[in-house]
Amino acid sequence: MIINAGNLKTLFVAFKAAFQAGLGMAESQYKRICTIVPSTTGSEEYGWLGSFPGMREWLGDRVINGVKSHGYTIKNKPFELTVGVPRAAIEDDQYGVFTPMQQELGRATEAHPDELAFGLLKAGISTPCYDGQYFFDTDHPVIGADGAVASQSNYDSAGGGSTWYLLDTSRALRPLIFQNRKAPNFVSLTAETDENVFSRAEYLYGVDCRRNVGYGFWQMAYASNQPITEDNIVAAYTAMTERTGDNGRPLGLKPNLLVVRPGSKFAAAKIVNASTLANGAENVMKGIVEVLDTPWII
Repeated sequence: MIINAGNLKTLFVAFKAAFQAGLGMAESQYKRICTIVPSTTGSEEYGWLGSFPGMREWLGDRVINGVKSHGYTIKNKPFELTVGVPRAAIEDDQYGVFTPMQQELGRATEAHPDELAFGLLKAGISTPCYDGQYFFDTDHPVIGADGAVASQSNYDSAGGGSTWYLLDTSRALRPLIFQNRKAPNFVSLTAETDENVFSRAEYLYGVDCRRNVGYGFWQMAYASNQPITEDNIVAAYTAMTERTGDNGRPLGLKPNLLVVRPGSKFAAAKIVNASTLANGAENVMKGIVEVLDTPWII
């Protein structure tokens, strides 16, 4: 290929098309567990976390549910992925071998939110959320019906095995927050005066974006490293559904998603998908939750 502005523009269009095709190659799962929040600044503060408002009988004046000031902020971070194409490969019409690389660039970009979201879920045993406790912890402070502060747990760490997660993703607000400041943008450096071309005879193609993830309500999630058994799933399910908020008000949570590592998928599915048990009895656990396996929690 003759190196000129027109041919480089045509090549950019072809590589961008390959990138766009790669975007559809990754199965996106993060939307199942995240509230998607558009961002317009360098960071967003979520002072409303900690408020689980509920309806009340209207007697006298309205009671204003003030936003609790927890100071939980999610700061957007820049991310990039860049690949280089030797100038000689383009001159020798060998640029076609780099098309799959551009597709992989797109696939990796599409998978990135999953990597962030489920990576944050995994880190919940050692990363604080809005109340200052780890997202998965045994002593989240909650005001009881008597006005005294008590502790609630959303973590069972007594098992010592691989961790699985039970989530309520049925509401508008979900356990995690995905904050999107700048959508992925495919760009290139191909001018003769660009440092990479002038010094290394290499054209650069890449993608950049700004985004981040953070924790929402810990009440909507439960982590356990106990074996995946019917009894342990029931224990986690019961702990969530019977959870109360401040002043003893039931939260009405209903777990619907069981997140496991790929190696635990079949054990979990056998418990919640089978119509009958090994002894022929009806499986009362059938359909109680959906199993979602992901490699990002390994």
